[in-house]
Amino acid sequence: MWHPAGPLEADPPATDRVSAHLAKILADAQAAARHSRFVQALVAGRLPVTAYAELAAQHWFVYEALEQATAAMAGDPVAGRFCFPELLRLPAIEADLTFLYGAGWPERIVALPSTTTYCTRIRSVAVDRDTGFVAHHGTRYLGDLDGGQWLGAAVFQAYRFDRRGYRFFVFEGVDPRLLRTRYRQRLDAVGWGRAERGAFLSEAAAAAQLGLNLLVELGNRWT
Repeated sequence: MWHPAGPLEADPPATDRVSAHLAKILADAQAAARHSRFVQALVAGRLPVTAYAELAAQHWFVYEALEQATAAMAGDPVAGRFCFPELLRLPAIEADLTFLYGAGWPERIVALPSTTTYCTRIRSVAVDRDTGFVAHHGTRYLGDLDGGQWLGAAVFQAYRFDRRGYRFFVFEGVDPRLLRTRYRQRLDAVGWGRAERGAFLSEAAAAAQLGLNLLVELGNRWT
């Protein structure tokens, strides 16, 4: 005889879903980034191309750490669901750096202190735990698919690059809106418990702040 197991749990309201909380973290971070001294000066075209090149160089260090973590976590049953190969940025960044610095770019770029701190954090929490990995992965790539598209268009307008120099911002063959939706749906389907959910959101906020700290340091150097 069949016995009901109890009432089914209702889906959480949209505002209480993990993706909604992450969206709030990202919206706040993107607003702060847009109003940072460095970004304001960059999109106005007031900085030399070398300032933009240094931003691209810092991206290389961050994405090297993040995409090493992606390779390490690809087989994880949770983290692996977010390892979209079309999001990988290192080849595009390296093409940009070749254009901006020349073929010898690996010997010419140096990680800033804030970048080193950021990379150290990625390597400490994103290579062996799904909450840490998805926090850093989602914060960077969802940001790239949203606010990053605005920044890429603004940089193009300010510096009149051709297709070289800003490939980091171009996701070939990707519909950013559709991929953001798929990512958020997978995030809401993970089913983390309260503690894991809290750890994820806390680390996502920390990741967003690390990205902002990098922009502050660049602002101090160039404005």
